[in-house]
Amino acid sequence: MPLPSRDFDPTESSVPWHVLRQAGHEVVFATPDGKPAAADEVVIRGPLGVISGSMKTSKDAIEIYREMQKDAAFQSPVRWDAMDANTIDGLFLVGGHAPGMREFLESESVRSIVLETWDDKPVAAICHGVLVLARAVNSETGRSVLHGRKSTCLPSYMEQFAWRLTSWKLGGYYKTYPADVEAEVREALGAGGAFERGPIHLFSKGSEKNDRPAFIVEDGSYASGRWPGDAWKVARWMVDRLS
Repeated sequence: MPLPSRDFDPTESSVPWHVLRQAGHEVVFATPDGKPAAADEVVIRGPLGVISGSMKTSKDAIEIYREMQKDAAFQSPVRWDAMDANTIDGLFLVGGHAPGMREFLESESVRSIVLETWDDKPVAAICHGVLVLARAVNSETGRSVLHGRKSTCLPSYMEQFAWRLTSWKLGGYYKTYPADVEAEVREALGAGGAFERGPIHLFSKGSEKNDRPAFIVEDGSYASGRWPGDAWKVARWMVDRLS
């Protein structure tokens, strides 16, 4: 699970860590400099305070994130440039939208590990994490690894809603790039690919005991989710694939 130094989503990282650990798997973290990473504190506090609603990290996810912070593997990550595809069985790409995510989304090292694992190991991505795949270009084809595949990601209606609702207070905090995530992912998928938006909702999240509000897209050894509300379901998909 490669992470940026800061600003990744606490739910999209800690819930998969928790589910995988509960299933008996080892989660190895990687950061740019081999130092512990820090999640986006704005979504932990709530971007709009007491009226943040579903944009605030849930109490359960915060508790799991605090547990993950104490994990020895989280405290001693490997460096991005030391990631070795021969030593891992799967790859999990988390999301987040705050400015600190850009080093992750633009990292050559992270794209390299994607290219080394894509063909023969399960890969899961949530939200902005799908952008890493969109930007991972196969040198032989000159196309993204997502070309011709099925995928979802943070849909434009969610991104636009969060940005417009909070811009008066947070400016462009919810706009990582000028283009929506969905637009870049659709372009990477190409005419032969399929983008699946999922049902339109803004408030219902999947949970440990209820996957009904969650939505993921499965395509062979790849699965994608849209936002923190899909984290439990994506994590369980990864457990199934590793098994």
